[in-house]
Amino acid sequence: MKKYIIPIIITLAVVSCSKKEAPQQTQKKGFELSNTMLQSISLAKVEKKYIEDDYSFYGKISADKNSYIDVYPLVGGNVLSVNVELGDHVRKGQVMATIRSTELAEVQKDVSDAKTDLVVAQNNLRVAKEMYEGKLNTERDVLEAKSELQKAQDQMQRANAVSTVYNVRKGNIYSVVAPISGYIVQKNINKDMQLRSDRSDNIFDVANTTNVWAIMNVNESDIDKISLGMKAQVSTLSYPDKVFDGKIDKIFKIIDPETNAMQARVVLDNQNGLLIPESKATIKVTSSENTTALTVPSKAVIFDDNRSFVVVYKSRTDVKVKEIKVLKQVGDITYVSEGLSEGEQVVTNNQLLIYRSLNS
Repeated sequence: MKKYIIPIIITLAVVSCSKKEAPQQTQKKGFELSNTMLQSISLAKVEKKYIEDDYSFYGKISADKNSYIDVYPLVGGNVLSVNVELGDHVRKGQVMATIRSTELAEVQKDVSDAKTDLVVAQNNLRVAKEMYEGKLNTERDVLEAKSELQKAQDQMQRANAVSTVYNVRKGNIYSVVAPISGYIVQKNINKDMQLRSDRSDNIFDVANTTNVWAIMNVNESDIDKISLGMKAQVSTLSYPDKVFDGKIDKIFKIIDPETNAMQARVVLDNQNGLLIPESKATIKVTSSENTTALTVPSKAVIFDDNRSFVVVYKSRTDVKVKEIKVLKQVGDITYVSEGLSEGEQVVTNNQLLIYRSLNS
């Protein structure tokens, strides 16, 4: 009996040992975006667009000359008051300055004489009609009285028109009023100044800056790069983070011999008043070509080892790195010639973390 028991025990021990030594096999899990990472990424579609080119020029902001008025005094005299300062906003009709002038005496005399002549003519007509009814004069006398009344009325209208032009308010005081609503951009008058009646210089410049111009200088070598209607983006030193959009609406076909540059104009909306005349500006213009290409946001592109990549997203478990061939980059847009298909989605935020995770 002992002879047969020992081998059986040894055999069982060997079988038991072999089961313990067998390695356990585990299935490797694929890449998956965590909930936190999924919430932090941004996506953009691969789109086909016309290829555009950007060019930058320097210039300045200018008031719209169509809404820019020089104000001249119509009379000479002593400046009694100046009610506005450079940079102030004025409303149309607002009194900006007052001038005491002896020249207004003649204007007032004409108005006074015209009033007197009108009263006399009205009385003469009344008397002529009464005498005609009493058979004391003829119809011709009544017609002559009516003619004289018409002359007196015409003279009164002319005198009042001249008085209105000279802004005669009271006595010999001439009021300088704002012709439009806008800002005082030039001031050449001070209290107690003596103004000559033959003065040729303006005393105020008023500019309506609801719309302004960006005047850009274009070198001779760049003239062929611009055309009417081109989109333009304007930025200034005052607000470097703001971009003001407009279009080229006029090209001045004259080259300044001193600068060898031609000028072009961009009209800009300035309702918020941020664009200040005479401030320096950078103008970036964009032109479109007749060919199209796939595009992605420039911030989606990863440059590594002299190659360009993007992270393509389909689902949280289907995220791939794709190498692309960049055709050209224009500002925020990168044109792609190879590596992507229209409609795919690329990651534009935190894509570098995903890129490193997939390549680790």
